[in-house]
Amino acid sequence: MATLTAISALIWVYLLIWHGRFWQAGPILTPHAPSARPDVAIVVPARDEAASIAAVLRSLLAQDYAGSFRVIVVDDNSTDGTGDIARGIVDPRLTVVTGAARPAGWSGKLWAVSQGIGRAGDAAMVLLTDADILHRPEHLGTLVARAERGDLDMVSEMVELACESWAERALVPAFVFFFQLLYPFAWVNDPLRATAAAAGGTILIRTRALVRIGGIEAVRGALIDDVALADAVKRGGRIWLGHSALARSIRPYPGIADIWRMVTRTAYVQLRFSPIILLATTAGMVLTWLVPPCAALFGSGLRFWLGLAGWGMLAGSYLPTLRRFGRSPLWAPLLPLVATFYMAATIGSAVNHYRGRGVAWKGRAYQGAQA
Repeated sequence: MATLTAISALIWVYLLIWHGRFWQAGPILTPHAPSARPDVAIVVPARDEAASIAAVLRSLLAQDYAGSFRVIVVDDNSTDGTGDIARGIVDPRLTVVTGAARPAGWSGKLWAVSQGIGRAGDAAMVLLTDADILHRPEHLGTLVARAERGDLDMVSEMVELACESWAERALVPAFVFFFQLLYPFAWVNDPLRATAAAAGGTILIRTRALVRIGGIEAVRGALIDDVALADAVKRGGRIWLGHSALARSIRPYPGIADIWRMVTRTAYVQLRFSPIILLATTAGMVLTWLVPPCAALFGSGLRFWLGLAGWGMLAGSYLPTLRRFGRSPLWAPLLPLVATFYMAATIGSAVNHYRGRGVAWKGRAYQGAQA
């Protein structure tokens, strides 16, 4: 057991020093005025978003951007009046498209996105954003400025997530933390590394990059569509991923069950539906997150000290994320418990798959689709 504790401590030494500084709370996209003003088409796929669509569209139409932009909402067969609410907002820059039936081989969201891009005309850039994201007026200009400064093909952000309920305060910061661990932002932003990722709430992409990869059709069946799109774009271009101070999600996750469903929806997709990868991932999570506190609490001698060191490193790595969310540092030592929740949800995602439930979202189910 002391050997496992030593291996766990070495894992944390590697993660803290050589794993892309994943624990840092940046980079953060802050307001910046663009020097260029390319035309932008903003595409919003919307399925049953009546509660948020009006506020989201008003925030987009209020963008303080000197260039030309238009907003295209694709009503993806909503049953709650989302399309009617969107059409009730009178603005010549707003177009509401009634989504066509989804062809075989397409995920619902990407088919809606594809229809929106089809209405983008000759816009030089396309902003893909979800129907539950509120945008500050300077957001669009800042995204364009970031793309122009680095001659980037794609700029994406992890928007501020809702963190109001007890479940959100306990689990949402760790969701962002684990995303950074899986896709270290420094590696994503390094053109010499293959690591690619994006956050679907905000993706600004150049039209020329879309053309180069063969359009949205190139990733049409992806269920983790943001990462798949980033991977396709980075193969021949440059991308950037960071945190946002200018956009926030208003989708609530009031209870633990809501967050559980959010994770189980795509966790096994991330593991490529592979039981071998699931076993390896579970073993790795136990070694990384559970061995250190268990050794510190129940071990003695060398095992105790190695466990305490590992627990201290993992707790310390969580502090920047907690600060960014305004959470108490006392949550840091509890990260192994939170990791256990996410590990259980990952296993639950696999169980759902093998019970034939597949990936379900807003009345649609997918089984065995490509991630």
